[in-house]
Amino acid sequence: MLDNPTVPPRPTPWPAGYPEGYAVVDVETTGLGRDDRIVSAAVYRLDARGDVQDHWYSPVNPQRDPGPVWIHGLTAAALADAPLFADVADELAERLAGRVLVAHNAVFDWSMLAREYARARSAAPVEQRLCTIVLSKELRLPLANHKLESLAAHYGVVQRRAHHALDDARVLAETFRPSLHLAAAAGIPLPLHACRPLTEWVDSPVPAPRYGRLYGSGPRSGWRPARKRPPCPYPNPGRLEPGGALVQGMRVAFSGDTGTERELLEDRAADAGLHVASSVSRLTSLLVTNDPDSPTSKAVRAREYGTPVIGEREFTELLKAVVPARDVHG
Repeated sequence: MLDNPTVPPRPTPWPAGYPEGYAVVDVETTGLGRDDRIVSAAVYRLDARGDVQDHWYSPVNPQRDPGPVWIHGLTAAALADAPLFADVADELAERLAGRVLVAHNAVFDWSMLAREYARARSAAPVEQRLCTIVLSKELRLPLANHKLESLAAHYGVVQRRAHHALDDARVLAETFRPSLHLAAAAGIPLPLHACRPLTEWVDSPVPAPRYGRLYGSGPRSGWRPARKRPPCPYPNPGRLEPGGALVQGMRVAFSGDTGTERELLEDRAADAGLHVASSVSRLTSLLVTNDPDSPTSKAVRAREYGTPVIGEREFTELLKAVVPARDVHG
């Protein structure tokens, strides 16, 4: 039984469309990039009402520099005798099968798992994911920010070893259950997103990433973007001004899970005449994310460059009145 004293009463009846089970996941990694590897993984399996059934943890030998040891605490020596991801892939898959993957900033954990399974010439048996950041926004929880520690404090959950995969997964399981009950009591549809396996792995030598100023930075691998869009026909008018409108030609990047399916949101942006960018640079007009404090590479670069950052809801509203590009429509 979880030791959360703030669990709300169980809603009756339970929403018929809710999932039958969940796999609460946390992975620690060598960095944030596409070439980075998992160094540890943990799963808490929950039933349909969010009660814990069991848990699992394993360190993973990444076969490279472990990255930010000061964050996850796993040194090269500690990981030397750990199993490779391919060695634990089947055992992990058994705990994911038939369940919704739940994580804090779920797009990151899912992406790391999907890439590891692709490297192992396999696929994670996950069809849907749920991001607890997006869920907390849907519930309008009064949080100072959307870090896991803030969510834990809200529900009175004590974190014992931050950035240890097993303890982070425990904390997330303890905070997810009351959030699940709140959503069920209010009849709120859960923000579920489809998980698509990565199939575009290129069978060519991948250079080992070099440890850089921002951990996880390094050469690009054989991963290719799933979609290519035609170039935006409008010039970049610059950054989004505070309180201002979107203008055709603005470069917009997206990061993290969104309430609307990411590809649909990107399609809407492109249809409105915006340039959908796959990364953040000094030319980026704005970053759309539901978690501005996220450690993802796009959010880190946005903070570094001073790129305007707005949430999905604000972006959706701004999309309703995009200003035509100058010298194009008169």
